[in-house]
Amino acid sequence: MSEEESKVEAATEEETVATPEAAPKKKKKKWPIVVGVVVVVLIAAGAGFWVWHEQPSFCSAICHTPMDPYVEGFEQEPGTAGVDKYGNEVSNTNAMMAVAHKISKDEGGAGTDCLGCHVPTLGEQISEGMNWISGNYQYPLYERTDEDLVEARGLEADEFCLNEGCHNLTRQDLIAATADMERNPHVAQHGEIACTECHKAHRASVNYCSQCHSDAEIPDGWLTTAQANKLEGVA
Repeated sequence: MSEEESKVEAATEEETVATPEAAPKKKKKKWPIVVGVVVVVLIAAGAGFWVWHEQPSFCSAICHTPMDPYVEGFEQEPGTAGVDKYGNEVSNTNAMMAVAHKISKDEGGAGTDCLGCHVPTLGEQISEGMNWISGNYQYPLYERTDEDLVEARGLEADEFCLNEGCHNLTRQDLIAATADMERNPHVAQHGEIACTECHKAHRASVNYCSQCHSDAEIPDGWLTTAQANKLEGVA
């Protein structure tokens, strides 16, 4: 090997040593992106579910068998002829508190839906869910009193209706509000009567006084006790 060839070979070896092989590129980790996408999807789904949870359609979809008549009744137009949860005719749907309460606040209503009145505790939701799954429920569901509706929350019966968020009134205020009626239904002549004795949510309301007083005023769409007792499905 010539001297010149030796120099070229030596130079090549030096260059090889001086220039090591390039390190392999590190692969970017994709899992943070995947996790981020999953989290975003879960948050969006949870928010959507929560919004749906507050709609009447949620009650009907989850507890479809017992809740259908209630949701269908609620969705009726206010101030028109309709039907109650039993299928009985109602001459004015405003006589059903569920329909009357959904009227917007601009039109003098409460602008509320199912959860405006039904505020179940977690325990109630679990027990009712188990009853639905097992089929251990009455159909149509039994008519609850105001005492039933507040029992799990430790409130007084009157607080179901008479509270700061709904009707911020006292019993005396109610008497004054209906003072122009010939027979004032809020005067406790025979002791205090529960609101739900007259005001019915999912069927036509009833003038409780009419069971004894034939001259009791019957609001539009309401019924006398005799008429109510003849209805199909009403105990």
